[in-house]
Amino acid sequence: MKKVVTFGEIIMRISPLGNKKLIQSNQLEYYFGGTEVNVAISLSQLGNEVNHVSAVSNDFLGKAATSYLNTYGVHTDFVQTSNNPLGLYFLEVGAVMRPSTIAYHRSHSAFSKINSSDLDWEQILEDCNWFHWTGITPALSEEAYKGLKNALSVAKKKNIPVSADPAYRKNLWNYGIDAKEALSELSELSTIFIGGPNEINELFGTEFGNDTDCFIKSCKYLQESFPDIEKVFDKTRVSLNANWHKIKSRMWDGTNFNETEELEITHIVDRIGTGDAFASGLIHGLLHYNDQKALQFANASCALKHTIEGDANLVNEEEILSVIEGNLTGRIKR
Repeated sequence: MKKVVTFGEIIMRISPLGNKKLIQSNQLEYYFGGTEVNVAISLSQLGNEVNHVSAVSNDFLGKAATSYLNTYGVHTDFVQTSNNPLGLYFLEVGAVMRPSTIAYHRSHSAFSKINSSDLDWEQILEDCNWFHWTGITPALSEEAYKGLKNALSVAKKKNIPVSADPAYRKNLWNYGIDAKEALSELSELSTIFIGGPNEINELFGTEFGNDTDCFIKSCKYLQESFPDIEKVFDKTRVSLNANWHKIKSRMWDGTNFNETEELEITHIVDRIGTGDAFASGLIHGLLHYNDQKALQFANASCALKHTIEGDANLVNEEEILSVIEGNLTGRIKR
């Protein structure tokens, strides 16, 4: 069993039932998630030992959040409690040409007030096989940024592989630090980069296109700038409407380019967390398979998440391998 550590906010998702708008519904459902939480839950479902580091409110919502993670096998030994509230977001699920819409309520959340000096990363990362972070975490507060930077420094010292998903969310960076400088600094301390030309352009202000040739050029530019980045993995998506997407994935290992075949999702059950499913599938794949199979595993994991309600991907390894083997009919298994 491989040990993975994730670090990020546990956030509560609240939605009207089905595809209703909030104004027409008086019934709501909720899930707990968050980018890194989704990765943690999925990795646990795939048979890995996972410890999620975070902070939650010191009330029944915070207790429910950690219990939710525990239910799916994620350890919460290093989750702090705070008098600040748990972060929330509201989601209206779209359909056909109507897109889904999200409103966040996470300012001054428990996680944004996390105490970075109380995080003993030497202990947290003991016997760790992988550390994963995203650009959401350092965007939320200076303390979260400091905590992540400290974690990456310890991971580097311990030679722990680090996957970076440096998603840039402009509206989150409100505490004075330069977002792109911070994300560049943190990415430089990582070994696996999850992203493509769009993310690389955001970091460096470059203008690489999205075709294969530009993908390879952008990867080479990234690796020349950040020599510790060993491999780059990217997912591409074609959206025909809110319910019908096509996805495929590609990678560059410093020498070779590989890509998967396209998977078509003709009826999306839940779009949220599909990028996190790609990340968790990739991490599991790199821990257990060769690079090409890891890429296929990530792409199939992402595709299957579109069929799962809630933020996290709850499929198992057998289900993902079945898609890789070409079993796409969805016939009932008896």
